[in-house]
Amino acid sequence: QEVVSEESEEESNGVNLMEFSDEILLHILSYVPCTDLVLNVRRTCRKLATLCLDKSLTHTVLLQKDYKVNKDKVKQLMRDIGKEIYQLNMAGCYWLPSSTIDHVTRCKNLVKLNLSGCHVTSLRLSKMLSTLQHLRSLAIDVNPGFDASQLSSECKATLSRVSELKQTLYTPSYGVVPCCTSLEKLLLYFEILDRSREGFMLSGQLMVGESNVPHYQNLRIFYARLAPGYVNQEVVRLYLAVLSDRTPENLHAFLISAPGSFAETGATKNLLDSMARNVRLDALQLPKAWINGSGLLQHLKFNNPFYFSFSRCTLSGGHLIQRVINGGKDLKSLTSLNLSGCVHCLAPESLFRKAEDDIDSSILESLVVSCCNLRHLNLSAAHHHSSESIGNHLCQLLSRLKHLLSLALPVCSITDVTASVEKPPTTPNLVPQTFGRKVRIGIQTYPRNLGDQANQKIESSVFWALMGSLRFLETLEIIGSSFSSAMPRNEPAIRNSLPPCVRAQSVGDSEVAAISQLTYLQSLTLAQLPNILTGSGLINIGLQCQHLRTLSLANLGMMGKVVYMSALTDMLKHCKCLRDLRLEQPYFCAGAQFFQALSQCSSLQRLCIVSRSGTLQSDAVMSFMANCLEVIMCHMFMGESLTVCKNLQQSIVRSFQAERPALNVVIFPLLHEDLTEVIRDVPMRHLDEITLFKSRVAEEPPNLWW
Repeated sequence: QEVVSEESEEESNGVNLMEFSDEILLHILSYVPCTDLVLNVRRTCRKLATLCLDKSLTHTVLLQKDYKVNKDKVKQLMRDIGKEIYQLNMAGCYWLPSSTIDHVTRCKNLVKLNLSGCHVTSLRLSKMLSTLQHLRSLAIDVNPGFDASQLSSECKATLSRVSELKQTLYTPSYGVVPCCTSLEKLLLYFEILDRSREGFMLSGQLMVGESNVPHYQNLRIFYARLAPGYVNQEVVRLYLAVLSDRTPENLHAFLISAPGSFAETGATKNLLDSMARNVRLDALQLPKAWINGSGLLQHLKFNNPFYFSFSRCTLSGGHLIQRVINGGKDLKSLTSLNLSGCVHCLAPESLFRKAEDDIDSSILESLVVSCCNLRHLNLSAAHHHSSESIGNHLCQLLSRLKHLLSLALPVCSITDVTASVEKPPTTPNLVPQTFGRKVRIGIQTYPRNLGDQANQKIESSVFWALMGSLRFLETLEIIGSSFSSAMPRNEPAIRNSLPPCVRAQSVGDSEVAAISQLTYLQSLTLAQLPNILTGSGLINIGLQCQHLRTLSLANLGMMGKVVYMSALTDMLKHCKCLRDLRLEQPYFCAGAQFFQALSQCSSLQRLCIVSRSGTLQSDAVMSFMANCLEVIMCHMFMGESLTVCKNLQQSIVRSFQAERPALNVVIFPLLHEDLTEVIRDVPMRHLDEITLFKSRVAEEPPNLWW
């Protein structure tokens, strides 16, 4: 009786979730996936049955990363709350059959719909859009076989009211653009390959019957991102031709992201001249060939700019200050700046300057003072070497940007000048970065906890101070200026890598340990840090950065040996929130030790390993997949034979596909000649977000799409 009375007393003193106010419960329920709310939680009691159908929870339904959703769940969800949904995001739901789209017709009140990455035919799109008379925002893919002539008059009427369109093209086509006569925002992603699967060269000419002219008269935002390839350039020129004839008066954001060489033509020159005369921009990004050697920036007018990207341009710091920042005038409106690959952007002029020369700190200081509200800054893919002047180090100047949320820097920019100039290089730094015969060297013992490292006074470094001043940073990329991934987009795997910058030779474990001060860090990329000896700093990050969700490590330490494996396994034990892990390292052994540690990352969803001459243990991989129930993507490009890779891939799919509908598995030899053919079948969501290595800081304007 005494025991029973004690238990009842504890229950009476405990907190009952149902006693919370409706406002608090609604806030808690907002973190639960909508499918769980509607199909599970609301069936538990009457109060939750009412709350789960509250408009604040059913107004916007996000399925884009709900990897457990299937066709039946979508069908039931639309049947139960379809009329209450005003915004539906199904982007990247590649695993759902195309017939799933038919159920969207129940959402009669839809205003915004995102179907990027979903399988939608012309006829299904026509049937669906015919019923969505309130639609104003649409995102779709245009795949081979798309036929605009199959769109009904009711569908075209809906499209005529759409003001925001995001269109990803996998075939030369205007898609639905000519039908959207009220466009204000147009986002185009060109993913057209130059060759068909059969090896035939493709043409950039549009299909027969697609000669309709797009309507841009109301356009405010134009954005185009091109994948590598000549056909993509041909097709985007067709879209731009109309703009060159008549530039929209309300255009305030013009952005074209094009890799490699994208030559300027007479039509594009006319377009830019017209923009210089008639519009004032708030966001700008142009191909490097359109800016290099021209006086364009001197004539363009800006209103309250929030985004600039001069990625890979030869723009000098002098031009940047004079023509963009207006001699250091107030640019508090600028929140995102991409200077990736802009090798002379921190130097007064570029004519007689070498890429490795010291930067002019006064230019960076002007930038920091003028753009004091920057939240996203990308300075990667360049040699930004600070001089020996006291107080003018790049890290010291950047520490003034207190609002930064994401930052990308080259490895050579974070080294202490005194350490790299005065001290002779240590023995490990003299080891050649090659794949030849291994050299036996002594390994310096580094402390494995933050306290011991503090005793070594590493916190006196400029990088340590920078990390301490940017406490709210969420995304950090430290990438070697000469680093290139072994997996480029549409080419065979790279077989040779360039050596790291001389200034980067001293960057190693202590700098990595400094990153652990970023308590709110969510995404971390480290590439080509040559002086990693034990990887001890990774353990500190695992312990201190408890919000870390994305981790990408590439070419750390000696190239002939994975020197940080022990530290990595210790780190992973603490990464309970980690969802995406990408590792690129030659000779990586994906064995039992690694996968046992990785199995403790209970939230892990996606894994990608790229390793030349790397090995894997099939039993360890299968055990890992069985233990980590949330994993839906496993990409491994190693040095194993094609037979070993295929057998393992088939075993994983056969064992786990049924219970994980979104499972995507690619295991393939890295140096195989058919790698590019395998890559083209990877869902764009995974390919763009994790499989391919790239700098993602300030890649696009913030909040470009919902």
